[in-house]
Amino acid sequence: MPRNIPVGNGEMLVAFDDQYRMRDLYWPHVGQPNHTCGHMQRFGVWADGQFAWIDSPGWTRDLRYKPDTMVTEVRLRHDRLGIELLCNDAVDYWSPVYFRRVVVTDLLGKPRDVRVFFHHDISVNETPVGDTVMYDPQSSGLVHYKDAAYFLLNGCSSGRFGIDYWATGAKRIGDAEGTWRDAEDGLLSRHAIAQGSVDSTIGFSVALSAWGSGSLHCWLAAGRTHEAVLALNEKVRTKTPQRMMDRTEAYWRLWALKEPLDLSPLPERLRDMFVRSQVICRTQIDNNGAIIAANDYDITHFAGDTYSYMWPRDGALVSHALVLAGHGELSRNFFRFCEKVITKDGYFLHKYNPTGTLASSWHPSILEGERVLPIQQDETSLVIWSLRRHFQVFRDVEFIKGAYDSLVVQPANWILRYRDHNGLPQPSWDLWEERRGVHLFTVASTIGALKAAASFAQDMGAYDRASEYNEGAERMRGAMIRHMWEPERGRFARMATPLADGTYRLDMTIDSSAFALFAFGALSANDPKVVAQMEAVRERLWVKTHIGGIARYENDYYHRIEHSNLTDVPGNPWVICTLWVAQWLIERAETVNELEQALPYLHWTADRAFPSGVLAEQFDPYTGAAISVSPLTWSHATVMTATIKYLLKHAQLTGRPSGSLAERAVLKSHGE
Repeated sequence: MPRNIPVGNGEMLVAFDDQYRMRDLYWPHVGQPNHTCGHMQRFGVWADGQFAWIDSPGWTRDLRYKPDTMVTEVRLRHDRLGIELLCNDAVDYWSPVYFRRVVVTDLLGKPRDVRVFFHHDISVNETPVGDTVMYDPQSSGLVHYKDAAYFLLNGCSSGRFGIDYWATGAKRIGDAEGTWRDAEDGLLSRHAIAQGSVDSTIGFSVALSAWGSGSLHCWLAAGRTHEAVLALNEKVRTKTPQRMMDRTEAYWRLWALKEPLDLSPLPERLRDMFVRSQVICRTQIDNNGAIIAANDYDITHFAGDTYSYMWPRDGALVSHALVLAGHGELSRNFFRFCEKVITKDGYFLHKYNPTGTLASSWHPSILEGERVLPIQQDETSLVIWSLRRHFQVFRDVEFIKGAYDSLVVQPANWILRYRDHNGLPQPSWDLWEERRGVHLFTVASTIGALKAAASFAQDMGAYDRASEYNEGAERMRGAMIRHMWEPERGRFARMATPLADGTYRLDMTIDSSAFALFAFGALSANDPKVVAQMEAVRERLWVKTHIGGIARYENDYYHRIEHSNLTDVPGNPWVICTLWVAQWLIERAETVNELEQALPYLHWTADRAFPSGVLAEQFDPYTGAAISVSPLTWSHATVMTATIKYLLKHAQLTGRPSGSLAERAVLKSHGE
C-alpha cells in the first residue's frame, strides 16, 4: 500500500498510508531501521458510546500537506459519529520528535464526550524480541525501549500534559491481537508494563460544546537513553508542541522557497508539483548524505526486501535535481557519503545502507565459472557526471579539492581500464538491474563521465589527464555509433553482448533509457540518430489506454498488469520514463511553442500524483493506481529536473532570467 504522506527531518521519517495510518517509523537514519516493520499504527475515536478506527467504513479522508511546507493537513469526517477531525503531522526540523495535532469538531449540535486513541505497534530495531513498554511516571507518558533505542509517547489536551488513558500488553502472541482492542469501549486497562512482543495504546479526552471544537497534541520522541527522551519531552513542555510545529512549518517553507526562481511560466498545478517534489525528496534523504530510493515497507511482501538503500545511480540523478534547485548542502553531503563507500579501485558496488555499509545485492561475482565484477557501471559514471554539474553551479573549489582524487581521478582511471578492445565499457548490469552486457545507457553515461573528468582535470592543470579522458570519451562515442547503431532499423541497440569473435550480438528492444544519449552529452538532442531513437520511444512505449504515459521498455515484466496486448500496453507507465521524453523535447526546443510540447508530459505526471503530491514508481495502465513503492525519490527528482530545465530553456528563448543558480551551469556546459 503506498505511503501517501511522509514527514521527516533527515534523522526521523514517519510515513502514512492512504487510510492515514502511520506505517513506518525510521530512526536514527532515513531508511534504517524501521521500528514498525510496516505494521499499522491505529488511530480511533470514541464518541458518546460509539467507536470507529480511522480505517473503518464511514470516514471520508483528504490527505494533503499545507502549501509549500512539510506539515500535513488531513481532514477526516464521520457523519454517523457526528465528528470532524483536522489533523496536522510534523517531525520537528531540529529534534527527533514527531508531533500530531488533532482538532475535533462536533457536527451534531450538542455537547459531546470524545476520546481519541493512538495505538503504537513498535518493534524496536525491527524485531519485537526483548522489547519493553512501560508507563513512565516522570513524564506521565509511555516508553518503549530496547538496547540504545527509546521512544517516549506523550501528549496534552485542554491544558493538561500527560496521557489520560493507556494500556500496555502483548501483540501477535497466541490470541493477543494487541492493546488496540482494549480501546473500543472507550477505556484502557492502565496496565503499567509489558515485555517481549508488545504494543501500547494511549488516549485523550476532549470535551466539546454544541458545534464546538477542542484540540489535543501528541508526540513521539526518540533517543539513545531514557534520559535523552525525558529531556526531549521537557523541551516540548517548555516550548509547547504548537510552537515547535509552527517553527517546523516555517523552516520547511523557507527551505522550499529559498531560491528566487521565476515559476510564472508554469501553470499553477505544475508550480505546486515542483515545490512539493522538493519537500518529498527531502523526506527521503538521510542527514549523513545517503539519498534513499524509497521507504515504503510494503514492497517486502513482493520482493522480501525494501528500497531503503542508497543506489549511487539514483543518488547521483537526485543530487543533480537538488543542484538545479539550489540545494548544494545536500548534494555535498551525498558526495561525501560517496567518498566513504567507493572501493579502493575506483568503482561503486550495487547499493549501500544509509549507515554506509554494503547493502543486499543480487549481482553475482561469478558467472559461468568466471569471476565478474558485481556492478552497474553507470552508477560510477553518473557520480562523476553529477559531481561536475554540482561544481558548475556552486564553484566550491575547497570542497572539490578533497573529492577530486577519490571521485574523479580514481574512478575515471578505472573507467579507462575497464574497456574492451573497441573502447566500449566491459559488460556490467543495466540500470534496470535485470541483464548483463554493454548497455546504451551505460555507454552514454560513461561518455558523460569521461568528459566531466576531463573538465575537472583541465581546471586542476592536469592537462595530460584531461587529454586522456577526452580521448577515451571520443573513442567510446565512435564505438557506440559503429557497434550499437543499426542503420537498417534506424535506431540504437539497448544492449550489446560481446561474442567470441570480437563482435556483438545486439538487443534491439526499444528502451526509454535511450534518453541517456542526449542527457549526459554523448550526442546532441537534435542529432538525427537521437531524434529517430526518441521518436521510436514516444511511439512504441506510449501506453495506449486512457491512462497513457511511457513504459520502461517493450514487454516490461516488472509488476506487469497486461500480459497479452503488449502492442498497446508495452509495460506499466513510469514517471521517470515519461519525463525523460519531456526532457528531450525541452532540450531540442528552439521556440516557445516547441518548448510547450513538453507540458503535456508534466501535466500527465501531475494527474498521477496523490492529492498530497506524492508520486509512485509506476502505475496501473488501466486504472492509474499506484504500483510498487511510493513515494519514489527518483520520480520526484525527475519532476524537479524537468521543471527547472523547462524554466531554463524558457528563459533562454525569451531572454527573461529564471532566477536559478543553474543558469550559470547551462552557460558553462556549452563549453564542455
